[in-house]
Amino acid sequence: MKNKLEFCATKNDKRLDKSIANHFNDISRSRAKNLIEENMVKVNDELKKPKYDLKQGDNVVINIPEPKTLDLEPENIPLDIVYEDNDVLVVNKPQGMVVHPSPGHSDHTLVNALLFHTPLSNINGTFRPGIVHRIDKDTSGLLMIAKNNDAHKSLSEQLKAKSNIREYVALVHGNIKEDKGKIDAPIGRSKKDRKKQAIVDDGKHAVTHFKVLERLGEYTLVSCVLETGRTHQIRVHMKYIGHPLVGDPLYGPRKTIKGNGQFLHAAKLGFKHPKTGQLMVFDAPLPKIFKQTINNLRNSIK
Repeated sequence: MKNKLEFCATKNDKRLDKSIANHFNDISRSRAKNLIEENMVKVNDELKKPKYDLKQGDNVVINIPEPKTLDLEPENIPLDIVYEDNDVLVVNKPQGMVVHPSPGHSDHTLVNALLFHTPLSNINGTFRPGIVHRIDKDTSGLLMIAKNNDAHKSLSEQLKAKSNIREYVALVHGNIKEDKGKIDAPIGRSKKDRKKQAIVDDGKHAVTHFKVLERLGEYTLVSCVLETGRTHQIRVHMKYIGHPLVGDPLYGPRKTIKGNGQFLHAAKLGFKHPKTGQLMVFDAPLPKIFKQTINNLRNSIK
């Protein structure tokens, strides 16, 4: 049995693989390419190449094959569960925990812990069951998890429609003069360093809204609301405007405040429940090291 996804191409759609990734947040461009090459994608009932140039009105159907049997080991790792029912789970992920297995991180991930706790949706492939969206290893905070495929589809569609709430708190270098602002700059893989993301002309559309919460001398505490959800989006966007995240080992300066990685916390998460349609909003307090660092900065400028 396969899970079927479908969309009608607009005038903004071009390459088939890139368009699939743009329409579905949980399908990367590389996975889209693999699905096309495995004959799992049809355009107007015909097989096409990944670089096929879509035309407005083209009907694209993606068949997601049932994943192979999971080789992942469920692990009895404590979870900070904020909410749970038969369809969804909201967890507060600690800094230092990888969300799902990948090369170099085959165990001790959030997925390993979730598999021990509950059945998960399998629409997102073998190594990312239940995962609708991700946050970086050293970013803490709220994640929504799908327990079944219907819930997964609903939550993914909300991400695509930008109807959910994702608000982060970040500590950044420098004193931001504006009280609020909007960063609209496309993000893609860096041409200079493949481990990094960067602002690139052919990148994916990315928008971050920020608001100053508190000015702390040479640092600023900000709230960031995501309109899109690109890899490392807040980290890349804040660096782009000259205010990289404190403690960020990849995008920040060498001289910074040491912590457990970047000072970035997914503080608020909201979505409509897949079954009831009720808007649900959750909050998670800042980690201890984050709160202590803010207090230290406050005391240093008194």
